[in-house]
Amino acid sequence: MPRYRFTLEYDGTPYSGWQRQRAGVPSVQAAVEKALLACTQEAVTVHTCGRTDAGVHARGQVMHVTLAKEWSAYRLMQAVNFHLKPQPVAILDARAVADDWHARFSCIGRWYLYRILCRTAPPALERDRVWAVAYSLDAEAMQEGANRLLGLHDFTSFRASLCQADSPVRTLDRLEVSRVGDEIHIVTAARSFLHHQVRNMVGTLALVGQKKWTADDVTAALDAKNRAAAGPTAPPEGLYFMGAVYPETE
Repeated sequence: MPRYRFTLEYDGTPYSGWQRQRAGVPSVQAAVEKALLACTQEAVTVHTCGRTDAGVHARGQVMHVTLAKEWSAYRLMQAVNFHLKPQPVAILDARAVADDWHARFSCIGRWYLYRILCRTAPPALERDRVWAVAYSLDAEAMQEGANRLLGLHDFTSFRASLCQADSPVRTLDRLEVSRVGDEIHIVTAARSFLHHQVRNMVGTLALVGQKKWTADDVTAALDAKNRAAAGPTAPPEGLYFMGAVYPETE
């Protein structure tokens, strides 16, 4: 049976998250599956490389679907995009893959961008697409704090209480803080992340940026292995799933 890999972008604002929920609760997965049903006449389940929470966006989400009928990948992409309208979801790329290729289990890396808008005026054009704060943040100080989180650690202090991962141990490959105009951008990459790990790290680094915490406080929070020891969870609207890495793309 033919299998297809899609790369998607979406505005997560109107959705409960990626994962399909009960009837009547909008999700990105349900929107894509409904569009696939409309164009292929097949009721299918799509599989993603990583689920996003309510309000989180994506610029490079990856998923796959297995169909009974063979399609031209380009024609399938165009058909799905047609039936996705007017949902804020779009298929950017489609390709046929081997029948043992899996969006989640074949993935060897994921990366995210978090945007913080630092200004007193609220966002108009970027509403629901940034975390808007009415104070300045010291990007250099935040980077010093971020450096304390790089590498292999027990990230218990940065995982959600309902996280279902078997282990809190992760290797953080990248955590970079930069200033872009009025915004602070935080880019992070790892093989996999714990539930809310990125947003909890951002909330903690924001304390450093406000000079309420130091880099040593970040280390202390990490070493505590206690969620209460770290900073608050940053809101979802500033977070973007940017891309996934697979062996063939290294």
